[in-house]
Amino acid sequence: MSLMGLDVGTTGCKAVAFDHDGKILASAYREYPLISPNQGWFELDSQRVWEDIKVCIREVAEATKNDPITAFSVSAQGEAVTPVDADGNFLANAIVSFDSRTAGLVPWWAEKVGRDKTFQTTGQPLASMFTALKLKWIQDNEPEIFKKTRYFLCFEELVYQRCGLEPVTDYTLAGRTMLFDVPGEKWSEELLGHIGLTPDNMPKAVPSGTVIGKISDEAAEQLGLPKGVVAVTGGHDQPCQILGAGVIEPRAAAYGIGTVECIAPSFSELILNDSMHKNNICCYHHAFPGLYIALVYNYSGGQLFRWVRDQLSSEEKRQAEQEKRDVYDVITSKAAQEPTSLLVLPHFTTTGVPHFDNHSRGAILGLTLDTTKGEIVRAILEGITYELRMCVDLLDESGVPIDILRATGGGAKSDYWLQIKADIMNRPVVVPAVSEAGSLGCAILAGVGTGVYKSAKEAVDHLVKIDREYLPNDSNAKRYGELLELYKEIYPANCSLFHRLAGQKA
Repeated sequence: MSLMGLDVGTTGCKAVAFDHDGKILASAYREYPLISPNQGWFELDSQRVWEDIKVCIREVAEATKNDPITAFSVSAQGEAVTPVDADGNFLANAIVSFDSRTAGLVPWWAEKVGRDKTFQTTGQPLASMFTALKLKWIQDNEPEIFKKTRYFLCFEELVYQRCGLEPVTDYTLAGRTMLFDVPGEKWSEELLGHIGLTPDNMPKAVPSGTVIGKISDEAAEQLGLPKGVVAVTGGHDQPCQILGAGVIEPRAAAYGIGTVECIAPSFSELILNDSMHKNNICCYHHAFPGLYIALVYNYSGGQLFRWVRDQLSSEEKRQAEQEKRDVYDVITSKAAQEPTSLLVLPHFTTTGVPHFDNHSRGAILGLTLDTTKGEIVRAILEGITYELRMCVDLLDESGVPIDILRATGGGAKSDYWLQIKADIMNRPVVVPAVSEAGSLGCAILAGVGTGVYKSAKEAVDHLVKIDREYLPNDSNAKRYGELLELYKEIYPANCSLFHRLAGQKA
């Protein structure tokens, strides 16, 4: 018997089956394209995403016939939303997190609701990325679609709906909409009312690890799954990663190194203080019962490394194909091996914490005629990490100290990058034995929901083991600490210029 975790990300989906001891039995991945109908707009074709999800599930189901899947759970990117009619048809593409079309609605929400009330109710600082403003944009610009919509679904509940079940979400993913009353653990009628909606337009919200029901026989046949497979609520991708990385104690945090770079600590009380709000740090439910998390993140994370791959590394791609090696390993093998004197501001798309700026721009500072491509590649990875180190310092100021980081996601496979992170963070970075932490987190929830494990704590203790550790190099950490102070000056010194380049008023 096995448990399946399904992760629906911004640029791809993955299904992973685990046995009850946490061993990976099978996995499948599909990448799908981001659609950009206008500059700064980013969408996903929800039907294409669902087709790729089906392929992944079928592959994993076929590979686990000797250990059939009995239950599954879903982790999903936050904020992205699909309008669905009463017959279950998708009415439009899903607008993803870093789409900038909603930037102009932030002042409207601030006046209508207020920044402080938004934060105290939802645990989310007001920003254009959240689902609430995407729904307002649809109401204003696509009124016919808005009127026809029965449910507005994020990708977790969309999967359950496609499996013949009631579209149910969990507290963690609901918490990413900026419409969920986090202290009250319910949809906010008041906030929904500002965009002409009621809780009836949203999926039912329950804790992570709640059994929804058995998938329909039709869905089982379509997906190649056994009849009677149980669906259990999962969560937003970050809380699921945190759970799968074993971050269920104070002063530890998961470091998700995927399309988006994200650091997420856990703690036992809902923290909604002024420092968190001022620095745009959210606070909402953990997938582990009774705990909460904070998030600091930057959207130009793994996707910026992909940009390096696609725009700067044609030679490395050819070499990787010829030698049957991972292209990122080839790229880093040719990158500088010591700290650089370059500073890269990784604002290649909408920024995350603390700025939430749709109009900032990326920058590389310190170039000379002696600069090599290898130095530029390393500097880009350093810049992504500087941005997150700055955020870790802000967490500390807000009363959420971090002593150790647990790396998860695709980037956790790179020894080269993890050592850079340990040096810049000046903290140990450890890697769990199962790098697919988000999928493992879902499998834990599926197992707890169906009685395979007595509790999430028992499951984490049994399944999550540490594989390797990266300790800061003292001399590198000292050099990076000096450069970090310069890095912190880049955005404030250039913000006005970036906005003018973007065609905005300074």
